[in-house]
Amino acid sequence: MDTGEVAAMLNMSTSWVYKEASKLGLKGYKFGRGRNAKVLYKKAEVCKWLEQQRIQ
Repeated sequence: MDTGEVAAMLNMSTSWVYKEASKLGLKGYKFGRGRNAKVLYKKAEVCKWLEQQRIQ
């Protein structure tokens, strides 16, 4: 999933995802170099993190 898809799934902005992902434990995978590099996330990891946020 790219950053835009993760942001839409979490109902947050893409800038929020870029800033907070590493703090939340979401590991991004960088493809390319420099400013044009694309950051992708594994859908299973995002879903796992989201499931951990569930209130019992």
